[in-house]
Amino acid sequence: MKSILVHLDASPRAATRLALARDLAQTHGAALKAIYAVLPALLLMPWATEEGMAAAAAALAEVDRTQRERARALFDRTAGPAATWAETGAEGLHDTLLAEALCSDLLVLGQGDEPNEQTGALPADFVPALITDSGKPTLVVPYVGEIAPPGRRVLLAWKPTREAARAAAGALPWLRGAAEVHIAAPNAQADDPGLALLRRWLALHGVAGSVTAHALGDADVGERLLSLAADTGADLLAMGCYGHSRAREFVLGGATRSVLRAMTLPVLMAH
Repeated sequence: MKSILVHLDASPRAATRLALARDLAQTHGAALKAIYAVLPALLLMPWATEEGMAAAAAALAEVDRTQRERARALFDRTAGPAATWAETGAEGLHDTLLAEALCSDLLVLGQGDEPNEQTGALPADFVPALITDSGKPTLVVPYVGEIAPPGRRVLLAWKPTREAARAAAGALPWLRGAAEVHIAAPNAQADDPGLALLRRWLALHGVAGSVTAHALGDADVGERLLSLAADTGADLLAMGCYGHSRAREFVLGGATRSVLRAMTLPVLMAH
């Protein structure tokens, strides 16, 4: 892991993911780049008439300026001297971030939250669209709660799919250092050949902590994963991100949607 890209908005929570990205960069000797990107405040007021819009333009521009200055001050306090700052306008928000993501080893994003005039708004599908379009491992940080450095206990969601395999590969920097690795799989039997292959792959990549398998059962997979994360004391969940774009609307798989909505710990996702 030599290149980390973290997204910033103007929310206080951005400091949490920036600090987490900074610590990861220092641990792995990686370059850290922070990109500030939010939608203009004007888009939060689509009801304004043309005349009213003109009257409000100066005030909305001031909101945008204040948000940017807040994010820049947060960056200056938190990022460290080796980090770099960048920003993008609304028109190229997704495309600019995607271009940067494709040349990064890890993305750090925040869990979606309700937009407001203090923090800036983002497209509704901002997180899953970047994960799926980039194909890069993405660490999604919850919008509430204390976040300790993850990696002591890792929960790996597994099934024989491309997405799960990419998530497992992306999680190797944490899996190698974990004291405990918990595997959540449809079949947790010791003689399951798929689990045997996974265990062997983990061992070949230097994963030396204890490895325990857990059956997911028939309940909602996303809810089961979050419940299992709590039961095992996991500080990181690694899982595939399932979804696709249809008619300009992003359609997520059930487990992906549930976890992104209700996550309480950092989640490493890959498509």
